[in-house]
Amino acid sequence: MRFLTTTVLAVSMGLAAALPAAAQQLSLSEISGYLNAMKTAKGDFTQINEDGSISTGTIYIKRPGKVRFEYNAPDTGIVIAGSNTVVIYDKKSNQPAETYPLSRTPLSIILAANVNLGQARMVTGHSYDGTATTVRAQDPDNPEYGNIELKFTDNPVELRQWLINDGNGSQTTVVLGDLQTGGNLPNSLFDVGAQPSAANR
Repeated sequence: MRFLTTTVLAVSMGLAAALPAAAQQLSLSEISGYLNAMKTAKGDFTQINEDGSISTGTIYIKRPGKVRFEYNAPDTGIVIAGSNTVVIYDKKSNQPAETYPLSRTPLSIILAANVNLGQARMVTGHSYDGTATTVRAQDPDNPEYGNIELKFTDNPVELRQWLINDGNGSQTTVVLGDLQTGGNLPNSLFDVGAQPSAANR
């Protein structure tokens, strides 16, 4: 369960080779506009956990406020954010699901109804390595909740990975495959009150 908890409370290695070449550094307004235009998205992800292990699965995003991580076997976890709550399920565990307020996780920054990375004190880093633009952001009123480092490529603008640092110093990296945007994702995928089953892929 630790890797699941870290994904949410906290959700790089030499991954630059996996990223397509970018033409220039993206501005904060360009990145905010890209995130605000992303209403739905689905794609594969690879997660590098704090202990160095690797997990894979499918991510579903429905902005604002909704995300779902389905982990592939042998992992059995499903993480769902909806109704301002994050719920972590582990089908192999006899323990009850873990729940957290979405507002206490760095993912709330990119799931907000109106992403504005130009907001005062939200962005603590904005850099470009010749391949991708990296933005480090945190809730300016609650820096103790941790921060998120988002990596974007250009032409077209795409979110390629993020690294989450939680308030306890743990880190988790999520590398995204090609995201399919603009599809229809039913709200039932993000129902935090129902025991989840695997979505149709």
